[in-house]
Amino acid sequence: MSASHTHDTHAAGHDDHGPMKGWRRWFYATNHKDIGSMYLIFSLVMFLTGGAMAMVIRAELLKPGMQFVDPGFFNSMTTMHALIMVFGAVMPAFTGLANWMIPLQVGAPDMALPRMNNLSFWILPFAFSLLLLTLLVPGGSPAGGWTLYPPLVLQTGDAFPMAIFAVHLMGASSIMGAINVIVTIMNMRAPGMTLLKMPLFVWTWLITAYLLIAVMPVLAGAVTMLLTDHYFGTSFFNAAGGGDPVMFQHIFWFFGHPEVYIMILPAFGVVSEIIPTFSRKPLFGYDAMVYATASIAFLSFIVWAHHMFTTGMPLVGEMFFMLSTMLIAIPTGVKVFNWTATMWKGSISFETPMLFSLSFLFLFTIGGFSGLMLAIAPADFQYHDTYFVVAHFHYVLVPGAIFSLMAATYYWLPKWTGHMYNEKLGKLHFWLSTIFVNVLFFPQHFLGLAGMPRRIPDYSTQFADWNFVSSIGGFCFGLTQLLFVYNIVSCVRGGVKASDKVWDDATPHGLEWTVSSPAPYHSFEVPPEVK
Repeated sequence: MSASHTHDTHAAGHDDHGPMKGWRRWFYATNHKDIGSMYLIFSLVMFLTGGAMAMVIRAELLKPGMQFVDPGFFNSMTTMHALIMVFGAVMPAFTGLANWMIPLQVGAPDMALPRMNNLSFWILPFAFSLLLLTLLVPGGSPAGGWTLYPPLVLQTGDAFPMAIFAVHLMGASSIMGAINVIVTIMNMRAPGMTLLKMPLFVWTWLITAYLLIAVMPVLAGAVTMLLTDHYFGTSFFNAAGGGDPVMFQHIFWFFGHPEVYIMILPAFGVVSEIIPTFSRKPLFGYDAMVYATASIAFLSFIVWAHHMFTTGMPLVGEMFFMLSTMLIAIPTGVKVFNWTATMWKGSISFETPMLFSLSFLFLFTIGGFSGLMLAIAPADFQYHDTYFVVAHFHYVLVPGAIFSLMAATYYWLPKWTGHMYNEKLGKLHFWLSTIFVNVLFFPQHFLGLAGMPRRIPDYSTQFADWNFVSSIGGFCFGLTQLLFVYNIVSCVRGGVKASDKVWDDATPHGLEWTVSSPAPYHSFEVPPEVK
């Protein structure tokens, strides 16, 4: 049997005795669609788990005073909520989309390294089991926030090495997934598909994969130094031994800032696929979008210390990090204007994926503007570690990354399952999510500007009213996501059969021509005749 034949049979989910059945199909999966589905299901479970932790946080903050949990457990919840949402929900969900869609979009039979693909997924359930089990260990989970700052995080106790090992496993999984994406895109494109003919989702993931390989080892190094400080008597971050706790912040944010773009670049790719489809026009300025994505990725490496203006740095350092941060607004603005130009004079219809993409466009931009405010060093002295920062990054990550994942799910579900989801339920989910995400996070801007610090379980009565509003928004947003789960499950189990031209049949326009990211070399001011 030739090597290529062996690869094909295993990639198709077969062993030497025919197709694998039951649990074996999933446990030994090498098929990119099966692995993509497992990533997506896992990320949905983690999204609900992290969301439940957010509900604990918002319940405690519903009114002043200590209501439900003690301060130590509250701090554990903020840490766990962040780690689970970042590494367990958003990143695996985008990896699931990459597994499903990249081979289809570049014309490859499968991902380049199917067995490594299997391993990169199966590491994750063990990593997150380890992380969640820290809640049961005496002394509780790490309480240093997702940033794991020393010396606070070093007071954790027995759960500390479990959490560090879990972070290492997540990093290993991410690096393997990234290698797979790069090799697939570079080596397995269909004949004639040059790099500048690839769909934008593929481009954004290619750039994201390079970011992952560059920064995950940095996080691994930082947490390993924490471990040796804790157990082996080193003093990397211990001032008493000649170390520097601020050095940890530099190392962490050199990972942490590109990490933020790892979570948003694939979202840009998703929106760049959806907006042209529902505008019935090719994407405006395809080449500019590719170069803007690459520019954002490059700039993400030189802005890390804008998280650290209050730690004390030379004025020239403040100026450099302030100006380089503002520079990121330029390629991001190119993207926003290109998406808007794509819709200009388009024949637009408002199905659920398009609604989520439009919401992404407006609300992500709010997150971008508050980011510009935080980039101004003297202003950041006032906002730093207040709820204004919490509002800023949640506007980037919830209506940004999470909404784009929801848009992608609705957009590709008919392709994945062969069935149409319930459009009315999808629109209800969209409107409730959009309203309540603003009720949840917008008041946090006011709390932050009034001076409420983040990561505290109790607060002064002057902050009570907006916290009450924010918590109500949080509970309603959380409950709304059950509609999303119900819609997905009912679609997977059956429903109206999807046609081969699903989004044209679903719209009144009846246009039978379809578009992909790269624009053809002619004007679409006038729609072409359908042959």
